[in-house]
Amino acid sequence: MARKTKQQALETRNHILDAAIARFSEHGVAKTSLADIAAAAGVTRGAIYWHFKNKTDLLNEIWAQSETGLENIELEYQLKYPSDPLSVLRAMLTYVLEATVRDTRRRALMEIIFHKCEFVGEMTTLQMMQQTLYLECYDKIEDVLRQCMTQQQLPGELDTRRTAVVMRGYITGIMENWLFMPESFDLASDAPQLVEVLLDTVMHSPALRKAAC
Repeated sequence: MARKTKQQALETRNHILDAAIARFSEHGVAKTSLADIAAAAGVTRGAIYWHFKNKTDLLNEIWAQSETGLENIELEYQLKYPSDPLSVLRAMLTYVLEATVRDTRRRALMEIIFHKCEFVGEMTTLQMMQQTLYLECYDKIEDVLRQCMTQQQLPGELDTRRTAVVMRGYITGIMENWLFMPESFDLASDAPQLVEVLLDTVMHSPALRKAAC
């Protein structure tokens, strides 16, 4: 019975998250209350507070689940391309762009973060969380770049932090632009070529090299 109750609690939690994504995506974060989410999920406000402290905590959990999904995908590519970090990087970047189109949950989340969330008031806490994630992302990209450099797949004099900033800005910029105007280009089809443009820049741009001492 205890196991069943725990499973039911998990199902309720996930149902609340799904309802929150739908409400945030349709109405924006600022105009969505926990009461709105409770009504959409068919639960009481008490059930919301049982699982989440506030709206910021709920939104951060949605983001964390999305990031966990990417970690699992990355592990799959690492197993598929052993000792080939550049292929892993290429596959991950392509997946992120394609998933923005094909994964409805992730697409909704990206729309919320880019276009329907104002980082003011109670959302200031979420902004600080996102800033921390950005810095962690830069560190992670740098780690992958160094692996590629060790395998002599990228230039040894690459400025990894500058490159990480450029790579994240390029990918998030493409996603944000497509989400704002999906009809402007075919992101799913263009994803592999867009990634190759980025990797060509990383490989050949003198501006991404460390200055000679």
